[in-house]
Amino acid sequence: MIRYTLKCVQDHTFDSWFPSSDSFDAQKTRGLVACPTCGTTEVEKAMMAPAVTRGDKRRPRATEAAPPQAEAPATSVAIMGEQEETFRKLLRELRDHVTRNADYVGDSFADLARQMHDGTLEHRSIYGEATSEELKALREDEVEVFPLPVLPEDRN
Repeated sequence: MIRYTLKCVQDHTFDSWFPSSDSFDAQKTRGLVACPTCGTTEVEKAMMAPAVTRGDKRRPRATEAAPPQAEAPATSVAIMGEQEETFRKLLRELRDHVTRNADYVGDSFADLARQMHDGTLEHRSIYGEATSEELKALREDEVEVFPLPVLPEDRN
């Protein structure tokens, strides 16, 4: 496994692991490597300091404490079958349809959705950003909203 420090065009940096250098190149070409902060797929490898190992590989003496070994937390993983691939494709199509045919309203989403529900604003298709508290309040007031699907390749 290779850990790369990556940087997007918006100057966000983040680390990601890849099985090989070729794997990074292939995933980047397919648009699967995205910035977790802004979501852009315009990502490049950032300058990194090389990992240098000691040549003598000595073992710590009994009086020296060995450095603690941090264990990586377990991650849920799956290999997708044909049905899951089809479902993912449908979710992508749904997201693309909404973003092509609705108005992006940014952080005003909750206010505008409530106004449309109350009839003070003409109903139209919109999408945007809302906090979990805003979504909870909208649902409690029976405003029909749903989160747009976010697929793993959207998050990287």
